[in-house]
Amino acid sequence: MLKFKQLIVQAGLGLALISTASAADFSNWLNDLQDEARQRGIAPATLKAAFAELDEPVAQVIKLDRNQPETIQTLAQYLTARVTPRRVADGRRMLRRYPTWLGRVEQSQQVQRRFIVALWGIETHYGQYSGRMPIIPALATLAFDGRRSSYFRAELFDLLELLDNDRIRPDQLYGSWAGAMGQCQFMPSSFRRYAVNADGGHIDIWTSLPDVFASTANYLKQNGWQNDQTWGRQVLLPAGFDLSLAGLDKTLALPRWQQLGVRRSDGSALPKRPLDASLILPEGPSGPAYLVYANFHALLKWNRSLSFAIAVGTLADRLAD
Repeated sequence: MLKFKQLIVQAGLGLALISTASAADFSNWLNDLQDEARQRGIAPATLKAAFAELDEPVAQVIKLDRNQPETIQTLAQYLTARVTPRRVADGRRMLRRYPTWLGRVEQSQQVQRRFIVALWGIETHYGQYSGRMPIIPALATLAFDGRRSSYFRAELFDLLELLDNDRIRPDQLYGSWAGAMGQCQFMPSSFRRYAVNADGGHIDIWTSLPDVFASTANYLKQNGWQNDQTWGRQVLLPAGFDLSLAGLDKTLALPRWQQLGVRRSDGSALPKRPLDASLILPEGPSGPAYLVYANFHALLKWNRSLSFAIAVGTLADRLAD
């Protein structure tokens, strides 16, 4: 009990974040989870290897969960930290370096290559930083914690099934604090649903760039991506604009937004194409305004943060400049 409390104090969290849990509570919880896993058909040997050295929750994981940039940074701070000159330059270099595979995936999946590269860049800076956190302890910690336990419990079961079926190797079980894996940072459920092989052999989103590109594009395609559209754009609103029109659940065609006085960020007219668009105000009435299209919703399936989706779209636009 003392050791567990010390871990939480060191992380600056306080016991309230993991309730009044003790190491014994976690051990009992983990035993119950393994019982359910066995009932799901997971082999005992897989469970033994997965949880052999896991004795208690990882306090650093809870700390990171409570301090996600998407929740503590302003949109301007978030964009400044991610759409950097270096990331733009590196992304343009990747577009020049891998034209063949990006072209094949763009053609087969009908997803523009600049968005594939932008997601790759935002998630792992083009594969340079894919994370070294052991995934099983991270997922077990988040499944035990009360904030989103059902979601992470399901992800943990997905990962155990992937391991049990030899779709993922034990040496690949490193990634983000939230359990995301590989150069495209797929959660286990995303790997199961969307990861594809593009160059023969096993699916490999860790070292095979064709698989990274194809899996990223497949995710977007399966979530409604429209290859003939962009993601959206920053816009200017006229004085006295009716802000009740804002919201992702409300759409108007671009010509109607034009009639209402909405303009591109440089003051010019909106495109004439009658695309349905929603107006979002990520930081409220005094902050920037964006008109976003169907592809923005696909990006939100990847990550529910408005800041994340705007960053990906902004970087994709910069790569196309």
